Amino acid sequence: MVKIPFAKPSFKGNELKYVTECITTGWISSIGSYVLEFEKVIASFHGVKHGIATSSGTTALHLALAALDIKESNEVIVPDITFIATANVVKYCNALPKLVDVNINDWNIDVSILEKSINENTKAIIPVHIYGNPARMNEIMKIAEKYKLAVIEDCAESFGAEEGNKKTGSFGLINCFSFFGNKIITTGEGGMCLTNDDKLAEKLRILRDHGMDKNRKYWHAVTGFNYRMTNLQAAIGLAQFEQFNKFYEARDFIYKEYISLLKDYPFIKFQETNSNKNVNWSSTVRISGINQQIRNKIIDDLLESGIESRPFFYPLHTMPAYSDKVYHASGFFVSNLLAEEGIALPTFVDMNSDQIKYVCERLVVSIEKNAHLPAGQAKQKIME
Repeated sequence: MVKIPFAKPSFKGNELKYVTECITTGWISSIGSYVLEFEKVIASFHGVKHGIATSSGTTALHLALAALDIKESNEVIVPDITFIATANVVKYCNALPKLVDVNINDWNIDVSILEKSINENTKAIIPVHIYGNPARMNEIMKIAEKYKLAVIEDCAESFGAEEGNKKTGSFGLINCFSFFGNKIITTGEGGMCLTNDDKLAEKLRILRDHGMDKNRKYWHAVTGFNYRMTNLQAAIGLAQFEQFNKFYEARDFIYKEYISLLKDYPFIKFQETNSNKNVNWSSTVRISGINQQIRNKIIDDLLESGIESRPFFYPLHTMPAYSDKVYHASGFFVSNLLAEEGIALPTFVDMNSDQIKYVCERLVVSIEKNAHLPAGQAKQKIME
């Protein structure tokens, strides 16, 4: 029985009120005031002109690539550590995702080898702000400008994060968000593209709506998609956004509590940040010196204690769909290491101090048992 889930949404604002209004007025599909308002507030929050709501974070990424005419023979650089959708959308366009290793400290795409991965076929870079920690966007943008590459930020996990007082989701040509049920704000399923480019915004909207001409109903000049967000989803999203500051503070508290309770164990390593504001989408740690078999035993032990956790994302190059070297733009020493040692711990807005202490206690006890690392009297030290 799971006592402490890995993630769960919090609905304590206007979610029910707004959804009820959608139902009572009949505006439940992809046309409605909540869609327009949600797009407006998310774009404004990021200082970007246009928001284009979508049915998921994956469709947002695919829509962005389609709007940029990414096609066969094109290559798009993707970090090796990310959820698989980031690479899959490149293949949806019949283009080639090129996987690049990540940095040992911040776990994002390794900027020091990024430039070496660019060739005449490279058309875009999709940096991912893994677990809510911003990638080195200023450096990435300089490289992209040098080689005239489009940047599409994958901000699925980084809503509200900043690098140099500029929010993730405001650097790239098109920037994509996910509002899945475990994200910082959620619409259940849903996503969004942000852009400052007027022509791209219009193209994104047309492609999102079956390629339909905006001035001529049921006239389709291009092949498009049904990637629209519903008014019901947007209603939930708007209510969630109204609570963002509370959500951020709660997640920040959880992360700091984990650090405070686990900092005395040198084999437990946290993600380093290069920004002035990361967001704690997932409190993820490395257990230095273990292998994947031991990591999995620790996850099993936690589950037996009623704690749901997750392994680090598996490196994309280890997946059957991406094992062919045609997808590999670098070696993968760091991503392999992180995949061996990484555990994502429970992180959700309503998590309390006692639950965090319990997770830490059981984590250290399991490490001591399975990895034979000198944790020592974990319960006494953590629960004091």
